[in-house]
Amino acid sequence: MKTQPMITVRDVEASSRFYQQVLDAKSGHGGNEYEMIVRDDTLLLQLHHRDAHEHPHLIDDDVPVGNGIWLYFQTDRFDDAIERLRASGAEIIEEPHVNPLAGHRECLFMDPDGYKIVFASPYGDLGESS
Repeated sequence: MKTQPMITVRDVEASSRFYQQVLDAKSGHGGNEYEMIVRDDTLLLQLHHRDAHEHPHLIDDDVPVGNGIWLYFQTDRFDDAIERLRASGAEIIEEPHVNPLAGHRECLFMDPDGYKIVFASPYGDLGESS
């Protein structure tokens, strides 16, 4: 079994450009209602326009977008991911740091729609000070 996360966004094309940049990925579908973000032929994330009418259960208007959802992306190239993140201009909520409970490095940031996203290094990667 594999996960295939999908989030709803206000602007699919803008969100696609953002995720392609920060994830070093590419478009796997394209369009203004739905997008697939892929890397090395692996689906990383699906983006769906919030107002797509063919899916009546896609969103609940009473709940803020992203409330309680954090998307984690583990990367073997953590420092490169942070460089791409900084170049994107995204709001960084927690600068890169070691999470001693998880035993790796993390960085928490916001995407254009307010979803909280985490870049995480592999277990045991504590950076240069390790």
